[in-house]
Amino acid sequence: MDENELWAAIDDQRLRTAELLERLAPEQWARPSLCAGWTVRDVAAHLTLQQMGPAQALRSALRHPGGVNRVIRESARERAALPPRELVDRLRASVGSRRHNVGLTAQETLIDVLVHGQDIALPLGLDLTVPVEAAAVAAQRVWRSLGGLRSKVFADLPLEGLRLAATDAPWAVGEGPEVRGPVAALLLLLTGRTARLAELTGDGAAVLRERLDGRLGAGPGGA
Repeated sequence: MDENELWAAIDDQRLRTAELLERLAPEQWARPSLCAGWTVRDVAAHLTLQQMGPAQALRSALRHPGGVNRVIRESARERAALPPRELVDRLRASVGSRRHNVGLTAQETLIDVLVHGQDIALPLGLDLTVPVEAAAVAAQRVWRSLGGLRSKVFADLPLEGLRLAATDAPWAVGEGPEVRGPVAALLLLLTGRTARLAELTGDGAAVLRERLDGRLGAGPGGA
């Protein structure tokens, strides 16, 4: 994707997400999202904060000391105090803007809108299409950043020594037993989400499930 195609994909997903949000009943806004401790409303609010400049980011950091994840969480919760209609309107208003959060790139904005849209839709049993090409671009970006500062906002899944291969796009990364599935499901996996784990196949998928079962079985303080 070139720069124009990247922003077109971001805008398309912003519109899809806004359309889904405006159809939600009041009780659905309060439902848990895929993000632990975040409601659907919190995640929707977060999506309206994708264009924070240096001054706004500094103010948020000063109000919520304790690291980047705390700044992200508390900023979203503050914004979530707005009425749902205003959150939808703000998300729609971001369409056409090429601003992105300070220190990040348009690719992180793409990851944000694709993944958080699923954080909202999947727990509600709703369908929110993820374009295959855009998901492959986002997945590649996440893969390249694993282990770096940006990856610290994602939950850590035991993907070491596995190969991830999309069944609907020419995209694959890693070496080892293969985990196969839709690239959108693999993108969720790379960002610490197991909501589409049942769609993944291959020897690597079996290995991953064993690892995850082992984590659950270890209990508090386990490896």
